[in-house]
Amino acid sequence: MAYFIDEGTIEEIKDRADIVSVISDYVDLKKVGANHKGLCPFHGEKTPSFTVSSSKGIYKCFGCGEGGNVINFVMKIENLSFPEACKKLGDTFGIKIESKGSYDEKEKKVYLREPE
Repeated sequence: MAYFIDEGTIEEIKDRADIVSVISDYVDLKKVGANHKGLCPFHGEKTPSFTVSSSKGIYKCFGCGEGGNVINFVMKIENLSFPEACKKLGDTFGIKIESKGSYDEKEKKVYLREPE
């Protein structure tokens, strides 16, 4: 069973975790206009097709099609679950992660508990 993280906390992570800073730890990015470009870490390539938009908070590889937000990137690159990626980003950017309950993968149900 995985932890259930409320939407407000998820949005705070997306807002405060600078996607360019996070991805720069894994990919050598160069500023090109309003975006940043680099070689995709998810497939082999010689010409950069991996683009990161700081203003939109997203990344997209136009070679393999991989894309998403800062949480998706950490999940994919570190092979983490969604809650684990949120915790890692929360620890890095000083965001307290409080679980509101749990999510049962098998039953696809969220179980919320009463606030303490």
